[in-house]
Amino acid sequence: MAKDRLGTGRGITLQQLRYFVEVAAEGSISAAADLLYVSQPTMSAALKDLEARVGAVLFVRSARGVTLTEDGAEFLGYARQVVEQAELLEQRYLGRPPSKRLLAVSTQHYSFVVDAFVRMVKATDAPEYAFSLRETRTWDIIEDVRTLRSELGVLYRNDFNRNVIDKLLRDSGLVFRPLFLATPHIFIARSNPLSGRDQVTLDDLEQLPRLTFDQGANNSFYFAEEILSTRSSRQDIRVSDRATIFNLMIGLGGYTISTGIISDDLDPSIVAVPLEVDERIEIGWIGQSATALSAQAQRFVEEMRAVVSGFGVQLLGDDTP
Repeated sequence: MAKDRLGTGRGITLQQLRYFVEVAAEGSISAAADLLYVSQPTMSAALKDLEARVGAVLFVRSARGVTLTEDGAEFLGYARQVVEQAELLEQRYLGRPPSKRLLAVSTQHYSFVVDAFVRMVKATDAPEYAFSLRETRTWDIIEDVRTLRSELGVLYRNDFNRNVIDKLLRDSGLVFRPLFLATPHIFIARSNPLSGRDQVTLDDLEQLPRLTFDQGANNSFYFAEEILSTRSSRQDIRVSDRATIFNLMIGLGGYTISTGIISDDLDPSIVAVPLEVDERIEIGWIGQSATALSAQAQRFVEEMRAVVSGFGVQLLGDDTP
C-alpha cells in the first residue's frame, strides 16, 4: 500500500478495524454485520469511511459479497495485529473475557492436520469460537486461501510439481512456507499382508488397487495429492474423502502413497509402511504473501509442528511471519 496515500488528517478507529477484519473473514458485509449486531448500512458506511481515510480501495464489492483487493490483503495483516493487541489489553486491564476465536483452514487429506486442529481447539481459552477445517482438492485449497475463505492451506510439493505449484501461488499472491520433509510411505489396512514388512517396493504394489484423491475438473498430474501420479496402474480408484479411502483399504486391500504420518487414535485400522523410492515429500502451509497470520493461525502452525515432530520427519525452518 503506497504510503503517500495515507495521512488524510483523520485517524482510523478501532471499531473500523474490527469491522474490516470481520468482513474480510466472512466475505460479506451483511454476514459480518449480523455477527457484530450492527446494521448493514452502519457497517457499509464505516468501511467506506475507512477506505477514504487510508486512501485505498480495500474491497471489491459484488452481488456475491466482497473480496479483498491487493491493498486490502496487505492492510488486513496490520489490522489483525492491532485488533488482537487491543483485545489483549482489554482482557488484561478491563477484565473482559477472551473474544470469539476465528480460524478457517483448507488442507489436503492429512491426519496430522486433524490432530493439530484438535489440539488447537482443546487449547483455546475463548468461551466462543468459530473454526473451520476443510479437506478438499489442491486447486480449491489455493482458491480458498486466495479469496480468504481460509486463512491458510496445507499441501505438498516435490520436484515434479514444484514449478507449477509455485507459479500458481505467485500468480495468486500466495507464498509456501515449508513445515517438514518426509519419506514416502504407503497407507494400507493392518490386515494387508504387506503391513508387516519393513519396506515395500513399487513391484509389491502391482497387484493392488491404487487409491487416489479425486481432483475434479482440475485433475492435472501436477495437482495430484500423491507422488508418482504419472505412473500407470492396472487398478485405479479415485475417492473424495479420507473415510472412503480407508474403507477401501480395508475392504479391497488397496493402498495410497503419503507422508507416513498417521494417527493411531484417529485411524487405528491403517498402518504406514516405507516405500522404496528415491523421492521426498515436502509439506508446508500457504498463506497470503502480503498478510501476516493471525495469532490463532500461528498457534495452529505450531501445533502442526508439534504433532509431526514425534514421527522422525525432518522439520524445516520455522519462518512463520
